Amino acid sequence: MKIVNYPHPSLRYPAVPVTKIDARLKQFAREMRDLMFEHRGLGLAAPQVGIPFQLLVLNLSGDLEKKADDSALLETVFINPVILDRKGNIDDEEGCLSFPGLYQKVRRAKNVVVQAYNLNGEALEITASELPSRAWQHEIDHLHGVLYIDKMGPVGKLASRAVLKDFERDYHKAQEKGEIPPDEVILKELAALTATA
Repeated sequence: MKIVNYPHPSLRYPAVPVTKIDARLKQFAREMRDLMFEHRGLGLAAPQVGIPFQLLVLNLSGDLEKKADDSALLETVFINPVILDRKGNIDDEEGCLSFPGLYQKVRRAKNVVVQAYNLNGEALEITASELPSRAWQHEIDHLHGVLYIDKMGPVGKLASRAVLKDFERDYHKAQEKGEIPPDEVILKELAALTATA
């Protein structure tokens, strides 16, 4: 498992709700959590690793020591999350593990209420504000094929244009070398995976 970079098709592919919590899903969650810690991220959504499931991991404490403790998996993994309520607005700098090195200001709700399930299938309701709220919104957007570059203001979009072109060039070069399959192949794989959620 590895994090895919823009413009990989998985990043725009709407994730499907998870219908069963099994050993495979727990393994996905464990590997995603380890990748998130390895890359020092606050969160990681399944589409960022080429899995079209409504599954995400969050590490809002920023504590990088929890990764060895498997009991912490329950606190970091969320399934089928939905934002129930948003309040206020705040502009702040945002980055993404699928866009390494690109940071721009993005407007988000200051406070959110989220409903999700944990790996035991228990329903949770979480209230978050400031940075945790931003992380929830960013990762849930990923599950719907929405990227933070879509939310940048006109100045941020203009300032990011050259960097995005570089990401696109690098991605297509990797495809030409055979390091990344053609988009049609990736889309077929994603479609096949959605049937197993």
